[in-house]
Amino acid sequence: RSSDLKPAELYTVAIKLLISLSVSFAFVYVIAALQRRRQSPPPHPPEYKMSHLSSKQPEAQTLGVGKAIAVLTSGGDAQGMNAAVRAVVRVGIYTGARVYFVHEGYQGLVDGEDNIKVATWESVSMMLQLGGTVIGSARCQDFRTREGRLKAACNLVKKGITNLCVIGGDGSLTGADTFRHEWSSLLADLLKAGRITTEEAQNSSYLNIVGMVGSIDNDFCGTDMTIGTDSALHRIMEIVDAITTTAQSHQRTFVLEVMGRHCGYLALVTALACGADWVFIPESPPELEWEEHLCRRLIETRGRGSRLNIIIVAEGAIDLHGNPITSEFVKNLVVKRLGYDTRVTVLGHVQRGGTPSAFDRILGSRMGVEAVMALLEGSPDTPACVVSLSGNQAIRLPLMECVQVTKDVTKAMEEKKFENAVKLRGRSFQNNWNVYKVLAHVRPTSTKSGYNLAILNVGAPAAGMNAAVRAAVRIGIINGHTMLAVHDGFDGLAKGKIEEITWSGVGGWVGQGGSRLGTKRVLPKKYFEEISKNISDFNIHGLIIIGGFEAFTGGLEIIEGRAKYEELCIPIVIIPATVSNNVPGSDFSIGADTALNTISSTCDRIKQSAAGTKRRVFIIETMGGYCGYLATMAGLSTGADAAYIYEEPFTIHDLELNVAHLTDKMKTTVQRGLVLRNEKCNDNYTTDFIFNLYSEEGKGIFDCRKNVLGHMQQGGTPTPFDRNFGTKMGAKSVSWITGKIKECSRHGRIFANTADSACLLGMRKRSLVFQPLAELKEQTDFEHRLPKEQWWLKLRPILKILAKYDINLDTSEKAQIEHITQKRASVESHI
Repeated sequence: RSSDLKPAELYTVAIKLLISLSVSFAFVYVIAALQRRRQSPPPHPPEYKMSHLSSKQPEAQTLGVGKAIAVLTSGGDAQGMNAAVRAVVRVGIYTGARVYFVHEGYQGLVDGEDNIKVATWESVSMMLQLGGTVIGSARCQDFRTREGRLKAACNLVKKGITNLCVIGGDGSLTGADTFRHEWSSLLADLLKAGRITTEEAQNSSYLNIVGMVGSIDNDFCGTDMTIGTDSALHRIMEIVDAITTTAQSHQRTFVLEVMGRHCGYLALVTALACGADWVFIPESPPELEWEEHLCRRLIETRGRGSRLNIIIVAEGAIDLHGNPITSEFVKNLVVKRLGYDTRVTVLGHVQRGGTPSAFDRILGSRMGVEAVMALLEGSPDTPACVVSLSGNQAIRLPLMECVQVTKDVTKAMEEKKFENAVKLRGRSFQNNWNVYKVLAHVRPTSTKSGYNLAILNVGAPAAGMNAAVRAAVRIGIINGHTMLAVHDGFDGLAKGKIEEITWSGVGGWVGQGGSRLGTKRVLPKKYFEEISKNISDFNIHGLIIIGGFEAFTGGLEIIEGRAKYEELCIPIVIIPATVSNNVPGSDFSIGADTALNTISSTCDRIKQSAAGTKRRVFIIETMGGYCGYLATMAGLSTGADAAYIYEEPFTIHDLELNVAHLTDKMKTTVQRGLVLRNEKCNDNYTTDFIFNLYSEEGKGIFDCRKNVLGHMQQGGTPTPFDRNFGTKMGAKSVSWITGKIKECSRHGRIFANTADSACLLGMRKRSLVFQPLAELKEQTDFEHRLPKEQWWLKLRPILKILAKYDINLDTSEKAQIEHITQKRASVESHI
């Protein structure tokens, strides 16, 4: 009883009671807070840094309300078409529009009924990695007739479809434009015949058309690349690499015929990517007496120690008189005149097949997003447009302007105006052709220039480095320079690991991964004394440095060292080569495309495993340092549910949101998940942490697995893009440094100490440009080894939208229709 207790005891009891009550209230409060948190929706993720996402721009999600979009694929199939279809469907649904598949191309549009079906979000799942087109394609004679187009119009009107997205070649897109121009008269005829009502005619008063070019030939003018071209090059190079091994074994000559009835792009890039001895393309037939030139070229190649010859023939190759040059004709010529053991391989339709490359998946996805926006922003006065790729930008061009220029190429070839035909193909084609002609047809000069150029690799290895070295060495030798190979980067430059490298010394390098010169991460600052001495001893007049962020940093250190060491006052050029794609001054780095394809193919296998087991989520760690390029682009190419990167900070609440998203996903027919994490995206939220979090929160709903891809991303043979990119970068760097050496020469002595004498060669949007390293220094986050601005961050919203996240897409900056005539005005006249 309280009356029996002493005052001190009463005080103690009171204190204990208060503590007990406080703990009880705190516990109740925590429980209530947790319940409120579980009942309330998870918090929204932080706003993106890019202008493309904004909470103030909700109109994108209502842009398609009350509208209907139909998507069809027509003509020849091309890898990447499915990515485009998937993007059209999902972005269309995101905007509130109804989206329809049109099966079997224009034939399905004419036949109607079950050929035109409503598309759902789940219906385009697992399409990204599939080649061909899952909605079918067919050649359609009926659509060429007025009656066929009447049937097609009637089928669209009955379903309320006024927006048509066509994925195909120039013939398919021309047919779509004709359909659009006839639309009013077709409605009038249908109304007159009583096949549609007045209300239906009013609701479908105009038809919007947007095209995407799907063609493995890359034969459509106005776009740098068509959907399917990169994948076709992958198939070709796989075969060429396989043939090369057997050709070397038997000292054979192989003649390979690739597709390209009217366009030699595939043949030309293949020739660059495999170091072919000769290529025949329809746009630029060989000169008279080419037979003697070809045989002399093959003899010279064998004389330099090569055990094989590779000749590439486009199926539409012709001579100056317009007569076809066939692979069999070339084979018989070589056998008859040289007696070489010669074989012919016609690649055929294998070029259309197989899994689409990462580039084509991303290209199709980006074009699909832009196509939907172009359709929904269109009006009766908007001309039919085609979504094109220019550099790293998706742009809109008037469809018929592009078709007309494409026809102009054919006309120029028919009129034997071959130089015009090459120009009309565009700047990219011209550059490829110029580089090929120098490497394959220009003989090394017997007159020495007196200049010694040293070339070295710095940093981690990247596929395509060897292609750049090969091109630089051979272009240098052609110009009369002595080319010096520096082994093991700046460490080798300091230790004198320098030797002359010859034409045959880089034979076969173009298709080899890694770094044949050897590479280290050592920076030059500590070794200026030794490096200066070796530059003087070996009489080095220019330095070509191929590598990643270490190469960039090393270049800056050399500039600083010029104040003390006069020997460092020589022209320097940096060629970015790193899987991380984190070098300032360039949108792309050599090696990043190969790493991206490695990640994509690995994720495809992982997704296939998850599809079999059901209710499984994979956490994949990618390389890149602090740069999220690989994680983001791999997320786009594999259809990932999330991609965590350093550039876009995230919290535990964002992780909770992603878990809730995957929980909802498991309730659908798509019962699998893929999450990518850049290796340095967050110091605390490690791959293990995220794996454990997902495993715990997903108990009973899904289970988790994790994979750290590691150094496999740096290995393998380079992709066609990296081989071609490296070749062009190597060639252009030598042309620049040759000019700079002449510019800096005074009385037989070279002194280069200006800002523009040390540059980085990078791709900026549509062009290869040289930028002073000193200027790029201001654009760099050195702590995290990153450029301060990165173009690919603008693609992050697409990744989120295609993964079905409820975010807002900023449409305040609408893309304007450009004109192809403006694009053709700027033409590079040199490599």
